Amino acid sequence: MNTFVIDASIAVKWVVDEDGTPEALALRQRAKLIAPELLVAECANILWKKVQRDELLKEEALLAARLLQGAEIELLPMRSLFETATRISIEINHPAYDCIYLALAANSKSQFVTADERFLRKLHQSRHRTLHGRVISLIEAVQL
Repeated sequence: MNTFVIDASIAVKWVVDEDGTPEALALRQRAKLIAPELLVAECANILWKKVQRDELLKEEALLAARLLQGAEIELLPMRSLFETATRISIEINHPAYDCIYLALAANSKSQFVTADERFLRKLHQSRHRTLHGRVISLIEAVQL
């Protein structure tokens, strides 16, 4: 069984129907999933934004949060990722909070799966060749 690092763009698809939900659910069934503890804050923030944009009712967001809280995903501490995430963010000129996921993938020798198309494009355009093999799209992950 493959182990993947996932971000909030994947996890939220388990509880909110959006593009990529079937693939995110399939990934959840086929792989061991890990993430930095940052995932909790990012998922909560996405759910909040969806309520603010009238995409979800408050009750729906709270149910989604409860479901995510019980999801089978190993949440790992971030302290040891601090320096690596900072280095990556400086090298690719991208916010460090996204790079925490990359740092975890590098440290755990896993691939990072994201549905964040902007981040994927940026990573594929970067000169940081060692990251290219560590980052895959949701579609690519399901096909493995």
